[in-house]
Amino acid sequence: MRLVSIDIDGIERPGAVLHGPDGVDRVLDLGAGTPSATLVQLLADDAALATARAAIDRADPVTLPRLADLRLAPPVRPLTILCLGYNYGGHIEGHTEGLVEGDQGEEAPPYPNVFIKTANTIGGPHDPVVMPPAATDVDYEGEIAVVIGRTARNVAEADALAHVAGYTLFNDVSDRGWQDRSSQWALGKSVDGFGPLGPWIVTADEVPSLAGRQMEVELNGVVTVRASTDAMVYGVAFLVHYLSQIITLQPGDIISTGTPARSVQAQSAHRPLADGDTVTIRVTGLGELTTTFVR
Repeated sequence: MRLVSIDIDGIERPGAVLHGPDGVDRVLDLGAGTPSATLVQLLADDAALATARAAIDRADPVTLPRLADLRLAPPVRPLTILCLGYNYGGHIEGHTEGLVEGDQGEEAPPYPNVFIKTANTIGGPHDPVVMPPAATDVDYEGEIAVVIGRTARNVAEADALAHVAGYTLFNDVSDRGWQDRSSQWALGKSVDGFGPLGPWIVTADEVPSLAGRQMEVELNGVVTVRASTDAMVYGVAFLVHYLSQIITLQPGDIISTGTPARSVQAQSAHRPLADGDTVTIRVTGLGELTTTFVR
């Protein structure tokens, strides 16, 4: 299933995206009977998910509103946002994030490089990212985010995927100037709205593995990243296991799995993001997320 959060007069309700016979994506409101329900509550409830699947099977997509006509909220609003640095081969520590290509033979670090973004960063899939005057060196990173569906505390790696609800796309926006002011990255990573998420969650039953998926990232229509998820250093099951040893992961929390290296051409043309720039993240089977940046 592709599940979204619909914003209806400021109230967020879960919905399912159905591809109609006319080729148009449409949305089934899954919160019509329980208007206070959220997508996180749905993901954490097996019975509710089964009911949702049955409703999807019965629905006639042609009668439903078009996805393009609806306002989408972030699919989840996580309490905890854990992100990975240098989690793809060729993207190594000691270089500005995302600006190195090649070096596929470097030795994997003994532990994941984990940092935190704060909850104020989360934005909807169509929300612009507003760059405040203090942020003068804004950068983007296209990533796949793991969405937690079951509370995970000290879980074994063999059991970890049972705690995953699904996957979505995430733009780990940063201000490099603030990031470089200290050895800790939190301020540069945690500017208001610097975390577009969505547009939907593809449920784990449709994505048994992230292996073999192609990721592309575009800046203003020019591809700057092209990579395979096979280049990930640490996989999803290990990350859930590893992080849950010290942090209890709750339904709706996300683990963003890192960005691949940019191309040599993108490295040479690198500049801070400017007013009107657009970034698109595209991953096989997970969809695409386009964000506009404004001053």
